[in-house]
Parts: sequence; C-alpha cells; structure tokens
Amino acid sequence: MIKAVLFDFDGTLADTALDLGHALNQQRIIRGLPELTIEQIRPIASAGSRGLLELGFNIKPGHHNYETMCDEFLDFYTQRLCHDTRLFPGDSELLEQLRLRNLPWGIVTNKPARFTRPLLKILGLDQQTACVICGDEVNHTKPHPESLLKASKYINIIPEECLYLGDDIRDVHASLAAGILPIVARYGYLGSSEPPEKWGAKYLIDHPYELLAYL
Repeated sequence: MIKAVLFDFDGTLADTALDLGHALNQQRIIRGLPELTIEQIRPIASAGSRGLLELGFNIKPGHHNYETMCDEFLDFYTQRLCHDTRLFPGDSELLEQLRLRNLPWGIVTNKPARFTRPLLKILGLDQQTACVICGDEVNHTKPHPESLLKASKYINIIPEECLYLGDDIRDVHASLAAGILPIVARYGYLGSSEPPEKWGAKYLIDHPYELLAYL
C-alpha cells in the first residue's frame, strides 16, 4: 500500500526548461553563437548545468574552462529563476488530491537547494511538502539511492510504501535501488537515448493525474 508520493522536480513536477534554456542561450549569445531551440534544450534539461553545457558548448567536467562556464550559467539562471517556470498541467490537481487523501508528498531532486527551495516558494509549494531533498544535501546524487532513502527516513515511511515519479532513467535506477516503486513521467523531458519503456519501470504515465491509479 502506497503511503507517500515522492517527486523529481525538473521535468516531473515543474517545467523549468525555458528558464534553463534562457541561461544557456545567454552564454551562446555573448559568444556570437546562435540560440538553441526549446526542442533542442528540453530533452537535456533534466541533466542541469552539466548536460546543458555539453549541449551548448561540448564541454564536460574536467575541461579547463568547465568551472568558469558552469558558474556563468548558474549566474544567468539565478537572474531568471522563475520567469517561465510552471507546474506541468495537471500537477496542481494531483497535489490537491494527495492533500484530500492525506497522503504526504515530497521532492527528491539532484538540483541544488539554492535553486530548488526558492522555486518552491515562488510556486507556492514550500509549505505543502513533507520533505525536500536536494542534490547538494547528500553525498551521492541519483542514480544512487541515498537521496530517496533519506526522504523515506525523513517522512518516516518505509521505502516499500513510497512511490517515486520521475522523468529520467536515473530516477528509475535510484528508485529500484532504494526499494521504492518507480513510475515514469512520460510527459517530462526523458533525457535518455534509451526509450523510457526500457528503463526498468513497470508503470509509465502520460499525465500527472494518471498517478492516482497507482495509489
């Protein structure tokens, strides 16, 4: 029996791609490069600065200029943190149903706390969550199960009675390793070359409200 619902943030609960993409495009503009389209950016958005810098400039951690470029990207992102970011259609209704059913819900994300927590406040969710576990608050980020296990412990509900909704293969791998039921948000960014049907999750949904069928 499911007693709690945990969500990934980017690409699952919130559509942050436009604001993340704006930060990347600002970097490209000042270097005389053409802007990337949202269609190019959206599949990579769940990977955050690391994935977007690889998309925009073909650089990875270890590159001599990576840290400078990453700091610049995050500065641009901070300036426009929640200009176009919104909850995905249907998420507000889903969260209301969880409230009516007295089911606690929380967020487990690789996104750093300095971006996640202000966004939750702006979106009006900061007082609703049972827990918020961010990537810089654990030793190992997803696909390692540490953050999900930390959330389970924090809300005092065993992993087997939790469900995790995410849009990335790392979410599924982390869930399975933690003993938590994974469900794929097929409406999200799906940033993997492998189709989500092959990620290892038994259930996939195309709209947030469909999650209610698994509670």
